[in-house]
Amino acid sequence: MTETPAPPWLSIIGIGEDGLDGLSAAARDALDRAELVIGATRHLGLLPPLKGDSRAWPVPFDAGIAPLLAERGRRVVLLASGDPFWFGAGSSVTRYLDRDEWIAHPAPSTFGLAASRLGWSLEDTVCLGLHAAPLSRLRPHLALGRRVLVLVRDGAAVADLAHYLVEQGFGASTLTVLEALGGPRERVRSGTAEGLQHTNITNLVTVGIECAGEGAILQLASGRPDEWFQHDGQISKRPVRALTLSALAPRPGERLWDIGTGSGSIAIEWLLAHPAMQATGFEADAARAARARDNARALGADRLAVVEGRAPDALAGQALPDAVFIGGGLNDALLETLWAVLRPGTRLVANAVTLESEAVLAQWHGDKGGSLLRIDLAEAAPLGTRRGWKAHYPLVQWSVTL
Repeated sequence: MTETPAPPWLSIIGIGEDGLDGLSAAARDALDRAELVIGATRHLGLLPPLKGDSRAWPVPFDAGIAPLLAERGRRVVLLASGDPFWFGAGSSVTRYLDRDEWIAHPAPSTFGLAASRLGWSLEDTVCLGLHAAPLSRLRPHLALGRRVLVLVRDGAAVADLAHYLVEQGFGASTLTVLEALGGPRERVRSGTAEGLQHTNITNLVTVGIECAGEGAILQLASGRPDEWFQHDGQISKRPVRALTLSALAPRPGERLWDIGTGSGSIAIEWLLAHPAMQATGFEADAARAARARDNARALGADRLAVVEGRAPDALAGQALPDAVFIGGGLNDALLETLWAVLRPGTRLVANAVTLESEAVLAQWHGDKGGSLLRIDLAEAAPLGTRRGWKAHYPLVQWSVTL
């Protein structure tokens, strides 16, 4: 005889500014039966007196997870904003639960409400949660005519956002500040980033951005201009970077090890290829490591983790990658370590500019196969009153799949 599974002990309820009035019948029933309701103080304040106990979720958010899990066996409701699984608390909690332990009752998302007020098509709009993320996450999305919806922390963050857009040359962008959407305190106001004068902005804020201005626009293809990166000369130049990224063949969600990251240009372009990409840069020089972090933040790729140390020792304990780029520190010991620790199928690309490192790649190519490519580049430059070709150092690139 098949046993009937026990009902979920946890109900995750998305709640909006309209409180109880905006909840489905199923969500109301879960609240009515709950022995314990947990949520942010603001969320609890949107509800009438409850039958069961209530408890405010602590700050920081992670501090509330263990106490929640300790309530297994009771009927518990967790309150979250709007759709709990879109920049919400849902996945932060359910990663610790089996699928049959919880049920969700989402409400309209803040993004959905904002788009409905502005008449914007959500599928054509970039949606970002910037409560705790740097404003530079916006940088790859700033382009003329682009529409972006961002969730920000409070009124001060709106002012910071406007200032950031002005700094980037997009001060002419129209900002629509949408507060407390869906409730009695809802307010919608518009203005330009450079002329923003809104005050008394509530803490539940969404900002719609219609990009305009004369700021530089980041290109989508790899091989961004060298001028985008601060460096001390230790950088893979634009054409080489494009060829290297092509050889690394980034795929959504993959992780890169960038060994000898220098300015971080390879790892940053890897991260810009897709929002789910991950990358760790390894750099022995502290000043270069700091510069790589600064470049990543400036270009909206702050997900770059930079480890200060020399490979192969610095590689110990790091999550294994799907691809590896060696731009510095190439030697037999490093390659031997990589061959010992990397998983089969990992892609490896190494660039060499010295005769010694070129000899290392030639030897390993002979032993392990792969592709060995010599890259000779020259640019037109003044030669007296005329022009001539100014050659760069030739580069040898080895790419192989373990």
